Amino acid sequence: MRTFTPRPADIQRSWHVVDAEDLVLGRVATEVARILRGKHKPTFAQHVDTGDHVIIVNAAKIVLTSNKADQKRVWRHSGFPGGIKSRSYAEELTRSPEDAVRRTVRGMLPKNRLGRQMLKKLKVYSGPTHPHAAQNPQPLVIDGARRASDSTQA
Repeated sequence: MRTFTPRPADIQRSWHVVDAEDLVLGRVATEVARILRGKHKPTFAQHVDTGDHVIIVNAAKIVLTSNKADQKRVWRHSGFPGGIKSRSYAEELTRSPEDAVRRTVRGMLPKNRLGRQMLKKLKVYSGPTHPHAAQNPQPLVIDGARRASDSTQA
């Protein structure tokens, strides 16, 4: 069987908007990564970028379950000896929620040129507004992302 390769004319890109208010970070990130890769389309090929554009709004109101906000660490390295620094996800979400969400989605994409190309189609905003209204984005409902209030009852 031959490998299916979609032609550039076969790739139809659409825009989706996700309201991340009171949604769980990891569950939102997995669904967004799936849309960015194009796995929801019948023309998916893992060696071609067939994914859609995704806009995430209200990134400042995204939550982490359990005590992950205080226990999970975000690491970065300057490249110099002894230049590793860390901070908790709670600090990262208060300082720059856009970067925290983008970093989480980036970890779920391929670690190569293709993954970097997919990440360029992700737009993250901490507030409820975005400048992409001209693209007419469709709301993306993520059923698997539990609300914070639902996780406390379970």
